[in-house]
Amino acid sequence: GVDNLRAIEVDKSFAMKPNELARQIEADRNAGLTPFFVCATVGTTSSNAMDPLVPVGEVCRKHNLWLHVDAAMAGTAMLCPEFRHLQNGVELADSYNFNPHKWMFTNFDCSCFWVADRKALIQTLSILPEYLRNQATESGAVIDYRDWHIQLGRRFRSLKLWFVIRHYGVEGLQHHVREHVRLSQEFASWVREDERFELAAPVPLNLVCFRHKAGDAANQAIMDRLNQSGDLFLTHTKLDGKLTLRLSVGQTHTQARHVENAWKRIQQEAQVLSNLK
Repeated sequence: GVDNLRAIEVDKSFAMKPNELARQIEADRNAGLTPFFVCATVGTTSSNAMDPLVPVGEVCRKHNLWLHVDAAMAGTAMLCPEFRHLQNGVELADSYNFNPHKWMFTNFDCSCFWVADRKALIQTLSILPEYLRNQATESGAVIDYRDWHIQLGRRFRSLKLWFVIRHYGVEGLQHHVREHVRLSQEFASWVREDERFELAAPVPLNLVCFRHKAGDAANQAIMDRLNQSGDLFLTHTKLDGKLTLRLSVGQTHTQARHVENAWKRIQQEAQVLSNLK
């Protein structure tokens, strides 16, 4: 359980510190434990932080640890060449996944998984009772994905993703990703210009984490009033122990006017808050 899980210290941008990872590995080994798996994230759910894959990967190679890269949300952005630097070092990963159901317009659930050496998974997870033996598998003509995960059976998820790719095409998907990032960056610029608000984290892609400077209660009140209005819906997280509002642009029909109206409504609720003082 969690007793065997280590949360590694992060920097001011909420990205993993490679030196702290190395220190924790040494500390655990000195305590008689055996570290074996590291999960780095490209675009954390909470703040869209980007772990530095090159130094993290080098630490994992040095200590012979499995490196998994979770790009659940941000992986879709890698469709665009200009964003691929965000996952420099991905070639050091042993496995990688991202979720098309988060930002690639595919209905839940759908995850894409890649592994550098499938033999490692198969040796660990394979079960082969007599009734599952067949010539196609044993000859290598087919790949049995039952050996790639814990459950034996799994439902067919790939067709819906195929339809999305065929419908939008690469250029269509890239257009939506770029527009979502553009709108998010514009929203972030408005937050910077309003002295009542502040950005709580860097904005590399389409998630803006921001908060009113008046504190947690004020941010909670603003979010509650906005969500109850039905005009928009914000979620929240806690960064550095402070309640933080999250605006994510990722819907296929989102336009500039929607983001502009969202910011106007946020400003209106901030003004209401000021008038109540």
